[in-house]
Amino acid sequence: MRKEWLLMFVIVLLAAGGWLWWRESPIAVTVVAPTRGPAVEAIYATGSVEPGVMLPIASRAAGDLVELDVDEGDHVSKGQTLARLDDADLTNTVQELDARARLARLNLQRMQELARRKVVATVEVDQARADLDAAEAVLRRAKAQRGFMTLRAPADGLIIRRDGEVGQFIPAGQAVFYLSCCAPLRVTADVDEEDIPRVRVGQKVVLHADALPEKVFDGTVSQITPKGDPVARTFRVRIRLADPAGLRIGMTVDANLIVTERQDALLVPSTALQKGALWLVADGRLHRQPVRTGVAGAQRTEILDGLPPDGQVVAMPAEDLRDGAAVRIRPPDTRPQP
Repeated sequence: MRKEWLLMFVIVLLAAGGWLWWRESPIAVTVVAPTRGPAVEAIYATGSVEPGVMLPIASRAAGDLVELDVDEGDHVSKGQTLARLDDADLTNTVQELDARARLARLNLQRMQELARRKVVATVEVDQARADLDAAEAVLRRAKAQRGFMTLRAPADGLIIRRDGEVGQFIPAGQAVFYLSCCAPLRVTADVDEEDIPRVRVGQKVVLHADALPEKVFDGTVSQITPKGDPVARTFRVRIRLADPAGLRIGMTVDANLIVTERQDALLVPSTALQKGALWLVADGRLHRQPVRTGVAGAQRTEILDGLPPDGQVVAMPAEDLRDGAAVRIRPPDTRPQP
């Protein structure tokens, strides 16, 4: 019996010693020093490049497309002929009405001569003059309708789209060309409705395009649409580009709308934060330090208060760390990542 008690005592003693060894043995941790750098809080949105002003160019009358003088990508000048629809019927109508107008003019001259000789009454002259005015008005309208069959550039600009081929019937009002003019390129981005209260006109924007990965474009918010899309739950935000060189209409861009930007912020790895606190190493012991954070990013987080600039911060704290526990600083892993 005495041997059994002695054995149990030894087992308890060993267990207690093991627990004490586990509790007091140094924990291996990797530490990092806080750094100084820019802290940027931004709202992310996607958008596309579009012309500042896009004008559809259409005929007011229907007809077959018989001539194309420009194509997509062409720069045009105001008044330049772009295309022509078949106007043969209208040309015949103009010729007919022109003949009627000439006849009305000759009739007015005859009536004026007869009135001078007092052969006809003045009312006959007035009627002839009215007939001439009516004939000339109808002629002007026919000429205007014939002019609508020729499509001309309303301003200097770039043809960005053409919808029509020679021989195709073009209904009245259907756009044959789309003209980009009168304003530089801009970006229209869709911003989530939860973020739109933090967006304001004049706000700085940094943009990236997958088609131009080596370039960064600067912009500013120029307009926020007052009505959002209730289905997508987004608002359209238009962005003025400082220099759109290289961008093309229709390109997709990633827009970062800058909300907060500080250049000399105190930063730690975001993985170091654990429930609003950092684990610091001082004199070989762990110390849990609550902190107040600022801008939080995927890689680094700004610390506003609670962290000394020279503190040693545990880079990736485990869940079972204890305040006051002994630690052993492990050198950082410098092996290249696969």
